[in-house]
Amino acid sequence: MKYRKLGSSDLLVSEIALGSWLTYSGGIEKERSFACIKRALDLGVNLIDTANIYGRGASETLLGEALTGVDRSSYVLATKLFFPMTATDQGLSRAQILKQLDASLARLKTDFIDLYQCHRYDPKTPLEETMQALTDVVRQGKVRYIGFSEWPADKIGAAVSMAGMEKFVSSQPQYSMLWRNPESEIMPLCAAHGISQIVWSPLAQGALTGKYLPGAGIPAGSRAASTSMGSMLDPDFLSVPVLEAVQKVKPLAAKAGLTLAQFALAWVLRQPNVAAAIIGATRVEQVDENVAASGAAVDPELFAEAERVFARAPAEG
Repeated sequence: MKYRKLGSSDLLVSEIALGSWLTYSGGIEKERSFACIKRALDLGVNLIDTANIYGRGASETLLGEALTGVDRSSYVLATKLFFPMTATDQGLSRAQILKQLDASLARLKTDFIDLYQCHRYDPKTPLEETMQALTDVVRQGKVRYIGFSEWPADKIGAAVSMAGMEKFVSSQPQYSMLWRNPESEIMPLCAAHGISQIVWSPLAQGALTGKYLPGAGIPAGSRAASTSMGSMLDPDFLSVPVLEAVQKVKPLAAKAGLTLAQFALAWVLRQPNVAAAIIGATRVEQVDENVAASGAAVDPELFAEAERVFARAPAEG
């Protein structure tokens, strides 16, 4: 496993991070969840990402149990807040940050969060109120560093320009060979302000693994076949033109000596502003395969050819 510095923080995070969005919030049974988490830790994954909204606390609770007895200094724990936990509990107000942080700490069975992230921007709360509350919890020792997910560029700029506030060190955008939106504005802005990307869905929710074949049925046991996990899968990623393009990229991965999933992860990690790519594993074998993408050396021309293939068959949305 290779490690990268997370923004302007002193954290070194594994290039492959373990996520828990659909998988460990009830998507698979506890025993399989525990096995994947243990395997990831054994292979050097040290960044574990979750959020209070994942299963409305279920993911944090499971991780708190799975990490009991593990040396707290051996992993970087990241969680988030914003989305509604109840009819009245949502957003990034000072009251919500204090309330949701304490609830997350209790579920995760820890005294501090390494990286506390604003899951989305909150237009109903003054930005200064949000930043001051985040600054306070850092200075109280409950949080080490702060980050955000899917914030617009103007709000990122406003936040980093505030004097006397703790600075963001991470951004968590969707990013993959099928979703390149952050490249134009977000990545350059973040790079200029000491903010790294921790990207989600680098495999386009499994579409870039090659397991979904154009014109074929959904394979049993896949995310798309799951009632709980498949409902969140972007249908554009499973369109016939996109899946045909995915199959055309498979030989390029083979030329690099990689599986298609490893090639897609290595493509994401080619970006110096990306600190880590979050994977969602439902089987230990997936952890093994994805972790092997860390440190992969790939001829840039193979990546360029893959980009040309996908440019000729873009997703609808």
